[in-house]
Amino acid sequence: MMWEIPKLVILLLVLHIFETTSQPICAERGDAFATNSTYEANLNTLVASLSTSIGGTGFLNTSVGQSPDTVNAIVLCRGDISLPACRECVAATAPATAQRCPNWKEAIFWNETCMIRYSNRPIFGVLEIQPVSQLPSTAIAPNSRRHDEELRTLLESLRGVAANGGTLKKVAAGNRTAPDLATIYALEQCTPDLSVQDCTDCLTRAIDDFPTCCSGVIGSGILRPSCTLRFENYRFYNGSMVQVPQQPSSTTGKESNKTAIIVAVSVSVSVFFILLVILVVLLRRRKVKQKPEENFENTEEVSTDDCQQYDLAKIRAATDDFSADNKLGEGGFGAVYKGRFSNGQEIAVKRLSMGSGQGDTEFKNEVLLVARLQHRNLVRLLGFCVEGNERILVYEFLENSSLDKFLFDPKKRSELNWDRRFNIIRGIARGIVYMHEDSRLKIIHRDLKASNILLDRDMNPKIADFGTARLFKQDETQGNTSRIVGTYGYMSPEYIMHGQISVKTDVFSFGVLVLEIMSGRKHNAIIHDGELEDLLTYAWEKWEQGTPEDSIDPILGNGLQEMLRCMHIGLLCVQEDPRMRPTMAEVVIMLGSSTVALPVPSRIHIWKKALMNSRDDETQHSSRRFFSIE
Repeated sequence: MMWEIPKLVILLLVLHIFETTSQPICAERGDAFATNSTYEANLNTLVASLSTSIGGTGFLNTSVGQSPDTVNAIVLCRGDISLPACRECVAATAPATAQRCPNWKEAIFWNETCMIRYSNRPIFGVLEIQPVSQLPSTAIAPNSRRHDEELRTLLESLRGVAANGGTLKKVAAGNRTAPDLATIYALEQCTPDLSVQDCTDCLTRAIDDFPTCCSGVIGSGILRPSCTLRFENYRFYNGSMVQVPQQPSSTTGKESNKTAIIVAVSVSVSVFFILLVILVVLLRRRKVKQKPEENFENTEEVSTDDCQQYDLAKIRAATDDFSADNKLGEGGFGAVYKGRFSNGQEIAVKRLSMGSGQGDTEFKNEVLLVARLQHRNLVRLLGFCVEGNERILVYEFLENSSLDKFLFDPKKRSELNWDRRFNIIRGIARGIVYMHEDSRLKIIHRDLKASNILLDRDMNPKIADFGTARLFKQDETQGNTSRIVGTYGYMSPEYIMHGQISVKTDVFSFGVLVLEIMSGRKHNAIIHDGELEDLLTYAWEKWEQGTPEDSIDPILGNGLQEMLRCMHIGLLCVQEDPRMRPTMAEVVIMLGSSTVALPVPSRIHIWKKALMNSRDDETQHSSRRFFSIE
């Protein structure tokens, strides 16, 4: 069976999700709270205070109670309504939300002018794109194709204005002329606790929903927890309360055309000369900065506005001259050290070993790539150092080291309860979607594994180590290589045996990761019936026998259905045929909704053979990990 059939099923189910929301959505995640419990008392206290607590910005982030009974809430009113109208909406909506979602620890409710959302987990500053709801669609637009084109242009022009709105309000509204002299009015809004990038990502997803849910209609809207957008053929918003980008006026007079041409030419010439002067200055500065002792070719390529270049002396001081006491680990390319700058900022310093055969290539491209990848589930590159033979990368320091240090440690594994593991799985998936689809660059990581997933103070995951990453053009879907790099056990069969690279290469690695997270076992460390067996085969056999729960880590508590769903998704991701694997965007949908039906995974045929071949050939491939543009 080809993947196209399950893909159609998923598309139909996604369409089902885009229903008109007249009732709150009660998130069936985690345990329901008991009647007369502390959580219920905290929820009632919170609900009663929301309408009086919200301020003039129309946004409120608040919490009531102590862990594990904390109730966190976010309230957002539409950015164009007054404070009295906002409070009136919240006062009417909050009690109804709690009443219609009895005993659920998570719920979200949208109506025309306000949104209320509460949860037992932290939600402030966290991008959430699921669940999704749709406002009622109105009549079909005349000349619907042209209408959709003009609508998308308007929505994309508002996206950046809303995302850059600041920490008080992230909202923008505007209009555009549609076919037959009609006018399209639209409003976009994010919760202001989001970063510019997260708001942009959320609105991009919402804009991309329209071809699926409401193409050709003159009015509708998409509602996500972190952002909303709406469009109509009438002015439904108060333009004086929101940012409205100025549209250029169209005049037909000859004088106005002449004036416009003169202004355009004058501005163009001025801009050209200003840019020319800036270019000359930058070239001179760059030439002055070059040091004779550096043998790193094309150092300028590494210099980027996205990260800082540090002096070697500063890094030596921060790491106590690369003291062994500060050493965090060792890789094929070199060592990683913990450091602390004089201002107290903690850092992780990756120092390439001087004997790395292709270290310059890895270093240069990791800087160029990672500095441009900005996502909360990707490790952040702070800067780099190039002096003499030293090649150093400076990253944000993450307190909890890497996932494998917890997952495969008999004592620490208990710290990864089900909620944390599920959060880690979702966070990794979001990071990969960003690399594959949402970033300025299309990146195939090629070495996704537990040791390359770092955990911050709150156990949120961040993908690290882009030393083996492959850069794709946006329209490129598959590549080939004769140089196999990565980590055996996580590499897909088509990559190991034929050198074929695609986004499905990372999907396979993600699937292995999911099965490891679910089982608490390494992919190559399963003892079954007295014999060593790989995790993928073991998990499939248990699935086929109808006892998939036997492969789940026994220390995990409640939430078996959600765990089994994750096992199912993991098996779909490690299908032998890459066409049968879902994309990571589809995986995020599967993880975000329990109502999306999952295809049945196919029987495994060649995992053992591929793994045996990979072990036999291991000496033929370098164990070091180098980035290469092939």
